[in-house]
Amino acid sequence: MAVPSARRGAGRPKRRVLSRRLILETGLRLMDAHGVDRAGMRAIADELGVRPSSLYNHVAGTADLIAGVRELISDRIDTGVFAAAPWDAALEAWARSYRSAFAAHPPTIALLAVTPLAERSDTTRMYDAVVAGLVRAGWPPERVLTVIVALESFILGSALDYEAADDMFEPGPRADVPAFTAAYRARERALAASGTRPADAAFELGLRALVSGFRAEHAALTRG
Repeated sequence: MAVPSARRGAGRPKRRVLSRRLILETGLRLMDAHGVDRAGMRAIADELGVRPSSLYNHVAGTADLIAGVRELISDRIDTGVFAAAPWDAALEAWARSYRSAFAAHPPTIALLAVTPLAERSDTTRMYDAVVAGLVRAGWPPERVLTVIVALESFILGSALDYEAADDMFEPGPRADVPAFTAAYRARERALAASGTRPADAAFELGLRALVSGFRAEHAALTRG
């Protein structure tokens, strides 16, 4: 008579294999849910049900955690367009992808905007693709990073604005700011007709203005 094989009890959770990827994704999820200050190594260990010391086999510490989270987000930013499209169209596509990647994780924006790149960060490869595309298009190497930082500053601000309430400028029933109220109502009607959010309309207008300025700068630099 065959002996029934032992079976895992119902409801007993499978043990997850600890990895750098799992730690970083858990950290990012905690940042999204509770803010950066409540997503440290101890909080991640508690979430995963392990000792904090076990995390250090995969992540060196807080600085490495932040660098890894930056890489998770940066991996979602499309740079392939620089190999297939004119530099200005590629820059617009990159900006939209960049904004979407960070808008999905608002608590990380202020942190990563002022945190230097780690020495061997994979995020540097993302910037390398952008730089290479612009240099191929004739941008002087000494000007390329200035272009990127100028655009990046706008993108990160727009990513924060994406989370703002659509009616954050609502003037209410005031009669003492007629120009502002009229402009708000006119925009409200126009955006309702187009089905566009205020944050998206502002981003697209600002992006067009910036890239238009970059085109003029590029033409001046490459003329002759």
